[in-house]
Amino acid sequence: MKKILFITYYWPPSGGAGVQRSLKFVTYLPHFGIEPIVLTVDPERATYPVLDQSLCAEVPSAVSVVRTDSFEPLRILRALTGGKVKIPYGGFTNQRKEKISQRVLRFLRGNFFLPDARVGWVRHATKAAEKIIAENDIDTIIISSPPHSAQLIGLALKRKFPKLRWVADLRDPWTDIYYYDEMLHLPFARRIDRRYELQVLETCDAAIIVSEDIRRLFAEKLNQSSASKFHVLPNGFDSKDFPGAVVPPADFFRITYVGTIADTYKPEVFFEAIGRLKQKYPLVPLQLRMVGSPASVIPRLLEQHGLNKSVEFLPLVEHSTAIRYMRDSSLLLLLIPDTLHAKGILTGKLFEYLGAGIPVVGVGPADGDAARILADTGTGKMFSRDDVDGLFTYLEKAYSGWLENSDLRHGKEVAVYERKAQAKQLAGILNELK
Repeated sequence: MKKILFITYYWPPSGGAGVQRSLKFVTYLPHFGIEPIVLTVDPERATYPVLDQSLCAEVPSAVSVVRTDSFEPLRILRALTGGKVKIPYGGFTNQRKEKISQRVLRFLRGNFFLPDARVGWVRHATKAAEKIIAENDIDTIIISSPPHSAQLIGLALKRKFPKLRWVADLRDPWTDIYYYDEMLHLPFARRIDRRYELQVLETCDAAIIVSEDIRRLFAEKLNQSSASKFHVLPNGFDSKDFPGAVVPPADFFRITYVGTIADTYKPEVFFEAIGRLKQKYPLVPLQLRMVGSPASVIPRLLEQHGLNKSVEFLPLVEHSTAIRYMRDSSLLLLLIPDTLHAKGILTGKLFEYLGAGIPVVGVGPADGDAARILADTGTGKMFSRDDVDGLFTYLEKAYSGWLENSDLRHGKEVAVYERKAQAKQLAGILNELK
């Protein structure tokens, strides 16, 4: 069996979509003749925005996991502030009103820790990777990011081992990420960051991108002859995480959202449409279940549309519990940020929704990659932020179907987004590298 080194900062007990992607690749690659050795950070030295201890049980016992030390400036900032500084995610975007100290933190993050605040892991991981490669005669590595600083490990390893084959798994854009301008970069920092990005794209042997639009963003930074190194391999779901039959709730017409809602998501049109539904059908047993961290604008929208008594707020939960909440729903809400390049955003949440087997109602680009997937699979529909009438009609139809106890679930094939099938695609890319 061919051995490879899989390098990722986010690994159990860290939670989040990025962890799911790496964990499932590592789980299923051995089915296709590839044995990964995982290199990650020691959780005692890491700064994870989200923890999910339950994922530790999903790591295959046969997989070798090597953990390293790291220098984490965010840990120091937390210590200096008595734990008042929270570990950020989503680019500090989930607060419209912020303290001066939080703005200073963004400035420091954007100008003194490049490409990101996990860059202190690079030196430790590179040293460990060199040892693993030498001892196991490894000729191929995969590095998954963000944090994009992890890709600097690849640059260092290619200098040490010029014949090493390096696959960069780029789950998000880099300097085109939707919150990039909020990092308050000075001109010199932007130049450094863009140089890092270009070096990674030029030097890696292949790049795995999660959507066609993001592939285009990266490919445009290189000459036409290098475009063949980019491969689109979206996020996915593991059917083993969704056992048993789906039984939608009988007591409530329940719409569930799982995850963070940042202010950039601009969900106003959804609350206007659902408020209109509540007004037309005042006796509807409606429940909005919001699992995670809501944007600061949500309480105002609930008040504005008379929905205060119809909402249930729950904290971030373990992955298995999140799946249970998804499946105990009539509809699942998907929100795409209202930002530049939004058409290419394909969150891991979308594919978990597909696996849950519950219809999806989305707000975001009606002609984007997420809208195309929902349409192709018949699993739901995306609505633009100016289409309140269309969104209301969709919700009304879904409510009528719930009243009639109709089966609202989709019936089209979604197997192409199964994690095992995607691992097979990745194995094919690895075997084709020369």
